[in-house]
Amino acid sequence: MNDSHRSPIRAFLPCLVVAIALCGTGATGAQQTTVQRGEYLARAGDCVSCHTATGGAPYAGGLRLDTPFGYMLAPNITPDADTGIGRWSSADFYRAMHDGVNKRNQDMYPTMPYDFFTKATRADVDAIYAYLRTIKPVRNAVDVNHLDFPFNQRWSMGAWRELYFSEGTFKPDATKTAAWNRGAYLVEGLGHCSDCHSPRNLLGGIEKSKDFTGAVIDGWFALDLTSDIATGLGSWTVEQIATYLKTGVAQQKTTTLGPMAEVIRNSLSYLTDADLQAMAEYLKSIPADSRLRTGRVAPDPTKQRGATLYLDNCSGCHQASGRGVPRVFPPLAGNGVVVAADPNDIIKVIDRGVSARSGFIAMPAFATQLTDQQVADIANYVRSSWGNKAPPNATATMVARMRAGPN
Repeated sequence: MNDSHRSPIRAFLPCLVVAIALCGTGATGAQQTTVQRGEYLARAGDCVSCHTATGGAPYAGGLRLDTPFGYMLAPNITPDADTGIGRWSSADFYRAMHDGVNKRNQDMYPTMPYDFFTKATRADVDAIYAYLRTIKPVRNAVDVNHLDFPFNQRWSMGAWRELYFSEGTFKPDATKTAAWNRGAYLVEGLGHCSDCHSPRNLLGGIEKSKDFTGAVIDGWFALDLTSDIATGLGSWTVEQIATYLKTGVAQQKTTTLGPMAEVIRNSLSYLTDADLQAMAEYLKSIPADSRLRTGRVAPDPTKQRGATLYLDNCSGCHQASGRGVPRVFPPLAGNGVVVAADPNDIIKVIDRGVSARSGFIAMPAFATQLTDQQVADIANYVRSSWGNKAPPNATATMVARMRAGPN
């Protein structure tokens, strides 16, 4: 955790239903112990992904978290007394999650998304704390702060907090269903979905007017989760969204790529169907950002070149119409990865290929067969064909930069 006009009675009933829904964890059962519930909630928050270094012990920290301002190393949150949170009380832990202040009374860095976790209830945070206390203590001292000056100074977080942090537990909306509220609680709180799927400004704050509209993270583009019909989830059903969250695959839509695959593997695949359905219901209700509906760039004049390259290299599997073959080759028409506002993901797929997954066969890499410009031409062609209306904004420079970076 980085230091990271009805009668009164009728009006009361929906609130009671919502309150009951928020007290549970979906279909986790009344027999569940506090520790078991805490383990489930820690999965919902995907704590293990950030607090586990490659090859390291779970929750023992050390994972490098790159930012535009330097990097952080995720701290050890096992109950080791000297290097972990063994001396933290439940109140210390809740203060960190809810207020973003650590045991040493220091403002924490928002690489730990306390600006989302603040929405979690005290009972849920206490359950997570109880679970973490049962993990095997691991002695692993982590030097967390490797940010550049002045961001490596704790006082710099004061201004950030004033601008971008609003403390407060989630408040259910009595006009919505219990499932919608449960989904909102998970998506906006422990799930912290907007943390990756929203663009940020120069100070690292989320651009609130563009929540969930997609953003680049770790060199991948986290997709638009709004109801935009072209680039978001507007054409998805609630069931398709829930299935994707559970398995990483939505037939006739897309499959997971990049960091999202890890989120599904370590977190979402463990959640109950009821909770995933609730999250899907909430995501489906997020309004589209109107900026994505207008002002699209005209098709690239080199589209014919892209079409020729596509027919020579891609159509044998994905078909000339971009529809793919069910359960063998995914479709490119309407595929969220293809039509994302940013072309990073489709560029990586063309260049590096994709391993076999969830019934789909492997796609070969074209890194040694295509030039930077050819990869960009194919990306632009598939982004603007068969009803796809994404801007053909892939460039040879983008491809070259990606190829020069880490795999």
